[in-house]
Amino acid sequence: MPDPRTALRPAARTASRRTDEELRAALAGLLDGLPPRQAAGAVERLIGSYRGKVPTHAPVLRDRADVAAYAAYRMPATFGAVRAALAALADRAPGLAPDTHLDVGGGTGAAVWAAAAVLGDGGGDGRGSGGRARETTVVDWAEPALAVGRELAAASGSAALRGARWRRERIGVGTRLPEAGLVTVSYVLNELAEDDRRALVEAAAAAARDAVVVVEPGTPDGYRRIIEARGRLIDAGLRVLAPCPHSAACPMEPAADWCHFAARISRSSLHRQVKGGSLAYEDEKFSYVAAVRPGTDGAPAGARIVRKPQIRKGQVLLELCAGPDPERGGLRRETVTKRQGAGYRAARDAAWGDAWDGAGGDARDGAGER
Repeated sequence: MPDPRTALRPAARTASRRTDEELRAALAGLLDGLPPRQAAGAVERLIGSYRGKVPTHAPVLRDRADVAAYAAYRMPATFGAVRAALAALADRAPGLAPDTHLDVGGGTGAAVWAAAAVLGDGGGDGRGSGGRARETTVVDWAEPALAVGRELAAASGSAALRGARWRRERIGVGTRLPEAGLVTVSYVLNELAEDDRRALVEAAAAAARDAVVVVEPGTPDGYRRIIEARGRLIDAGLRVLAPCPHSAACPMEPAADWCHFAARISRSSLHRQVKGGSLAYEDEKFSYVAAVRPGTDGAPAGARIVRKPQIRKGQVLLELCAGPDPERGGLRRETVTKRQGAGYRAARDAAWGDAWDGAGGDARDGAGER
């Protein structure tokens, strides 16, 4: 998928880059003074929780050291994945401008930073000065995470972030969520038992006036949780806008394949130190679903590119997920040749995760890397 920063309109692109830079600067300040060995030890424990091998009924983040390690280890990648998913939604519903945002299980607030990067603040210039800033609420059960999230947001230039409310509440069965235009649930279902997952998704669907976006790790288990969430959102009356080009059953066989995408994340030297890596970037694999209320303007793509395009001499091979059409729907391969002119050029520029409207149209921003 293309970098959302380059797919957005110029003013929004500038705001997105600024938000990215502000987040990295705030994270650098957060780790200042924390012994590297302590941070590394907390990261090792958190890796197991992040992979979601064992659901939990207790917060994963226990104290400030855990939160600092988590923020350095996960927040840039979570921010990148959610930003890509929100950019894909914005591409399919360009008029979407929620005046409120509820982030459930948001921890230190990566998703609200992503919303600021893609949607601005809700004001006329994308930073809130041309109108009332979007009301933002983060709900999580870990008070240390909320405290650090509040601290990070205070350093932002975004009015929506600085004014965010950080509310402690257990998430799962019995959760009552306030109504909001946009509801995000990112990287939290893997921490919950099955009954809590079901209750959370149903509560998110009931709370959303406009849209719900759910993001999970791009693993077979993460995809399974997304498929479950997708089904519950559809049952609640929402329609899917991304990544799926339809709201019918997913054509992928869970035992053989899974739908996921990738966001390329730049890694600072601080990030490399905490994660123990040497590369200047990493590819965050994620699965997601974005669904909207009936009446919300927007339409899914004709098809979605679900694998990296194969560029060969004079042709491009695209692996697509299309709509429910009996002849052209489902999973299929499309070969675009040089003789197709503009369609061929669009195919050469297309990326894994892009929307694809056929060789007569073009590829549009999706949620993944080039």
